[in-house]
Amino acid sequence: MDFVKRRPWFFLLSILVILPGIVFLILSPGLKPGIDFTGGSSLTLQFPEASKASQESLRLELSKIGYEDTKIQNFGIITSEDQRYETFFLRTKTLSEEEKDSLVDSLNNVFSPDEQNTLQSFDLVSAVVAEETVFNAMWAVLAAAIGIFFYIWWAFRNVPSPFRYGLAAIVALLHDAFIVVGIFSILGYLFGTEVNTMFLIALLTVIGYSVNDTIVVFDKIRENVLIYSNRPFTEVVNLSISETIGRSLNTSFTLLVTLFALLLFGGATIREFLYVLIIGVLAGTYSSIAIATQVLVSWEQKSVGKFITLKD
Repeated sequence: MDFVKRRPWFFLLSILVILPGIVFLILSPGLKPGIDFTGGSSLTLQFPEASKASQESLRLELSKIGYEDTKIQNFGIITSEDQRYETFFLRTKTLSEEEKDSLVDSLNNVFSPDEQNTLQSFDLVSAVVAEETVFNAMWAVLAAAIGIFFYIWWAFRNVPSPFRYGLAAIVALLHDAFIVVGIFSILGYLFGTEVNTMFLIALLTVIGYSVNDTIVVFDKIRENVLIYSNRPFTEVVNLSISETIGRSLNTSFTLLVTLFALLLFGGATIREFLYVLIIGVLAGTYSSIAIATQVLVSWEQKSVGKFITLKD
């Protein structure tokens, strides 16, 4: 398959995928931040299974007492001392101790009048801490991108213009990050999906996976350029992609199987984390073949002759 010949279509497909995310980033505006970024309170509550508590019934009761914007997640049923409890995670505005006690008492009166220990945890995230989290996350992503660029530049130091490999990898990295952020901006606008610190951790993981897959293809290109020095660079790239695509697809497939298994059985606490990883793995596999190498081809074609002459 002539991958290089199809690179305009690859670039067009990426634009069509990224563009809606950019539009929703402007409309929203941006991602929908969770309490990790905005500040607020979170509570974990347990009610006896017999109480028939549900997300809908909790949301109705909370609306009656002025907490209609509370986000509710069902963590499922757990067993404790031969009793089965339905567990819920609530995220709402910042609560004082009095407000927290009043909220819990109101829910207890409806769903668990005989239970005294329905509140399992209560946490506060201040706006100052949230602001520091966002600031540190931006520095983390920037530091990761710079570190990756210099590492690839050093790793490919034996070929002419190794910085081009580093920049091509950064383009693919940004491509994957834009896809993830864009999709979550759409989900936030349409379904209220929030981003939190787990989102940032997953995004950094996606960046690492994307670069790992890209380096595998780049390394094969470097090897084949030396072996087939009489071939045009485009042919070398097509050959290198053909030789590595099976490994990339098999690795991604097995990873996706694991992620989907965790999505089904891992619980609600890591769901957003897994969504980011699944989107990122798909985008990273695609970008290593259709973006990173094609950017390199677009930049390198005019310098291949110099490279071969230098090696000869």
